[in-house]
Amino acid sequence: MQQTHKTLGEFIIENQSAFKYTSGELSRLINSIRLAAKVVNHEVNKAGLVDILGAAGDTNIQGEDQQKLDVYANKLFIQTLTNRNIVCGIASEEEDSFISINSQDEQHQNKYIVLIDPLDGSSNIDVNVSVGTIFSVYRRVTPLGTAVTLEDFLQKGSQQVAAGYVIYGTSTMLVYTTGCGVNGFTLNPAIGSFYLSHPNMQFPETGKIYSVNEGNYIHFPQGIKNYIKYCQMEEGDRPYTSRYIGSLVSDFHRNMIKGGIYLYPKSSKAGSGKLRLLYECNPMAFLAEQANGKASDGFTRILDIEPTELHQRVPFICGSRKMVEKAEEFMLKYS
Repeated sequence: MQQTHKTLGEFIIENQSAFKYTSGELSRLINSIRLAAKVVNHEVNKAGLVDILGAAGDTNIQGEDQQKLDVYANKLFIQTLTNRNIVCGIASEEEDSFISINSQDEQHQNKYIVLIDPLDGSSNIDVNVSVGTIFSVYRRVTPLGTAVTLEDFLQKGSQQVAAGYVIYGTSTMLVYTTGCGVNGFTLNPAIGSFYLSHPNMQFPETGKIYSVNEGNYIHFPQGIKNYIKYCQMEEGDRPYTSRYIGSLVSDFHRNMIKGGIYLYPKSSKAGSGKLRLLYECNPMAFLAEQANGKASDGFTRILDIEPTELHQRVPFICGSRKMVEKAEEFMLKYS
C-alpha cells in the first residue's frame, strides 16, 4: 500500500463527521493513545540498552508473570488518559479492577471508557520479536456525572465505538476503526508523526496461513484438531503455511494483510480459552469485521457474547471470512 502525506491528526479531523458522536472527545482520546504509543515505542526500541528487559517480579490478576515493560506501558497509558481528562473510566488487563476517574466531580461529563492490553506479547521483548498494544472504546451506560460502575465495562463487543492496536515491529503502526473501515498509520521516527500508509485495510476473503500454537494440539477439541489436519492436507490450494508468532497483534496484523486465520481455542488445560474477551477478543473482532473478516468462539460471533466478568476468557478464532467459516464447520460437526 502506498504511503500518503496525510497524518493521523489530519485524518481524524477530516473523518470526524463520519462518526455518529461528533463531540470531539473521541478524537482527543485517539490522540492520547497515539502520544502514549510513541513513548512506549521509544522504550521498546531501547529495551536492550537499559534495565527494562525481563520479569518485574510480580504477577497480574491472571496469575501471569509481569514483565518490566508490561508495568511501564500500563502506567503510561493510564497516566496519559487520566491526565488529559478525556475518559471517565479505564480497565487494564494488568489491573485487578477498573479505575474510575474524577468520580467525585459532579460536573464530570466525559462519556467514554477505555479497556486496554498495554503490551500484548511482552515476553517476546527479550528475544526482539514484535509486540503490541490493544485498545477498545465504549460509551458509558451509567448517567453522566456519576462514578462509573462495572456495568459500563461489561458491554457486548457490538457496542464498541472504536478499537485498534499499535504494533511495535520493524516499523511502528497504529491501526484503528471507529466503525467506518480500518486504516493503518506508520510512525516516521525522524519527526515523530504517524502517516496514513494502509488506507481501507481488508482481510482477503481467504488465505493460506494458519496461526495456532500446535504445541497444545493434544489438548484441543476434536473440531480444531481436524481443522488443523485439513489445513495440512495436500489438496487444492492446500497445504496452508503455519505461522505463529505468539503475539496476537503481530499474528492478526500479518493475517489481515496476507490472508489467514488465527486460532486460540479452549483446551483441556484452559477450559474457557485463554484470551480475554474485553481486552483482546472484542477489539480484534471489531477490527476484523470492519476489515471484511470474521471472529468467532467456534460457534458464536465474538461481538455477540455477553460479558460476565472483567477478565473473562473465551476461545478465539479470527481472520479471513471463508477460513473462519470452515473452522466453524469443523467445530459444529465434532461438537
